[in-house]
Amino acid sequence: MSENNSFSPFTIRCGGRLVSFDKPALMGILNVTQDSFYDGGRYLSENQYIERARQIVGEGADIIDIGVVSTRPGAILMDPADEAEKLAGIVAAVRRELPEALISVDTCFSVPARAAVAAGADIVNDISGGAFDDRMFSTVAELQVPYVLMHNLATPDKMQECTSYDNFLNDVVRFFSERLDTLRKIGVADVILDPGFGFSKNLEQNYELFAALPQLRMLFPETPLLVAVSRKSMIYKLLGLSPQEALNGTVALHAAALLSGAQLLRVHDVAAARQTVEIVSMIQKQSVEK
Repeated sequence: MSENNSFSPFTIRCGGRLVSFDKPALMGILNVTQDSFYDGGRYLSENQYIERARQIVGEGADIIDIGVVSTRPGAILMDPADEAEKLAGIVAAVRRELPEALISVDTCFSVPARAAVAAGADIVNDISGGAFDDRMFSTVAELQVPYVLMHNLATPDKMQECTSYDNFLNDVVRFFSERLDTLRKIGVADVILDPGFGFSKNLEQNYELFAALPQLRMLFPETPLLVAVSRKSMIYKLLGLSPQEALNGTVALHAAALLSGAQLLRVHDVAAARQTVEIVSMIQKQSVEK
């Protein structure tokens, strides 16, 4: 196994503490939404989303990723002020119940990001790569929180119409290079790259990008790589299934991502992902020792 395909430990600074990861990290999904493609409507009351947050931590996740707006294909984004009020309230409730948890917020606007961090969030996870709000980068720099930079070209209602590229992989690399340069220049210290599977990509492009994960690790060695494929259409459409039937395919892609050097996984099924991490970590350990 090449060095680029093995796991690289990483650290992020969260709320004045340095958090180190010597195994791949799991980001457990908490969608407080009516219409998310897999779990919409499950965690709407405070009791439901607090119980889900406890489940995420109890099954072995390192980070709780909270979102209040669906970003499935065709979805319409919420007004940022309304999103901020809802998101901040949920973050505050989860923080009260789980004071030691790392909390990420899934938002593409600076107003909800700022409100969520004030309520106790540690990380901003932005599906737009800074493209939907020209204040997002400066806000993250001011807040000094880790930032997940995702590749995407359009809002969810239009993103599946935007899959034309001059050179697909080169365009993705250029997107990351340019935005990383901007973030570094304004003082954002901790950036995590998310290739954006399912966003502005057709089925074949998703798998072309997945096959290029080792190259992304090689090109951006100082930036942790997050893979978010859990139950997505690149799995269930390929297999002729529904999202509810896509766990086996998700586990297969998670294992392949880890063997390609992924350092974080964003997942619905934390227990299954934790088992996958443990098995792949043992494989990688034996490979390095030999």
